[in-house]
Amino acid sequence: MNNQHTVAVWDIFIRIFHWSLVIAFTVAYFTSEEENAWHVYAGYTVLGLIIFRILWGIIGSHHARFSDFVRSPGTVYRYIRELRAGSAKHYVGHNPLGGWMVMALLSTLLVVTVSGLKVYAIEEGRGPLAANPPTLSLISAAHADEDDEDDGKAETESQDEEFWEEIHEGATNFMLVLIALHVVGVFVSGRAHNEHLIKAMLTGKKSIK
Repeated sequence: MNNQHTVAVWDIFIRIFHWSLVIAFTVAYFTSEEENAWHVYAGYTVLGLIIFRILWGIIGSHHARFSDFVRSPGTVYRYIRELRAGSAKHYVGHNPLGGWMVMALLSTLLVVTVSGLKVYAIEEGRGPLAANPPTLSLISAAHADEDDEDDGKAETESQDEEFWEEIHEGATNFMLVLIALHVVGVFVSGRAHNEHLIKAMLTGKKSIK
């Protein structure tokens, strides 16, 4: 006898967020070597989605809230141990390990986008993190002083740009590792609990016993 029944888990906003993030990050990644508007727009989209997810993690539906799936290290360790033994507890929403993965993905994406905005501000002088434009002065400074200031400013900007570019690239590479682990986790958890997690993120529903 089949004792399974379907329950609603992921609301429409979570599902739109998830797949929009997949698309936006993919576009941003594959346009990162080109100086075009697509990379910038995709980056802004990712940042907007992160901000939305943080807010929705506080005021959203039950299983979307951080309080539903962010658990203690002890609970996560116990879940991993039970998962290896084939006796892991089933969770309707994110399991403890999946909850930590969500937080790791969001945190890393935040570093990726903020560092990207810093690089954009330094290189193009644009974006929310760009410095304020210089104010007009009725009395100009000596040319020699201006040259010295310009040289010092250029050197500082070059160092800042290199610093933020390294952070941006490093965080992006770490994000790729997390994505790979996330995909593996989806299949491992799906097999362990006899769930179709990709389907659930499309329909918003899970079949549970």
